[in-house]
Amino acid sequence: MEKSAVRTSIDIPQELHRKLHEAAARKGCSARRLILAGIEQAVQNEMPNRPLRRLNPDLPLVPPRGRTIALTNSDIYDLIELP
Repeated sequence: MEKSAVRTSIDIPQELHRKLHEAAARKGCSARRLILAGIEQAVQNEMPNRPLRRLNPDLPLVPPRGRTIALTNSDIYDLIELP
């Protein structure tokens, strides 16, 4: 066993255990290798897909719907009365 490995045990039905060893024999590998391949596949399917590109800070996260209003900061300050 590798130094970075963790030993664990599970209880599986006898019929599934028999089928596991038969499948491993047909593939020419050990039952351990077949179990690890299944676990790796299950974990890989659960990994979230990372975005292929970074977000652009100049674009809104949620696209606007309807009419957009182009205001600058100075336009907004002119519209709001500040004390």
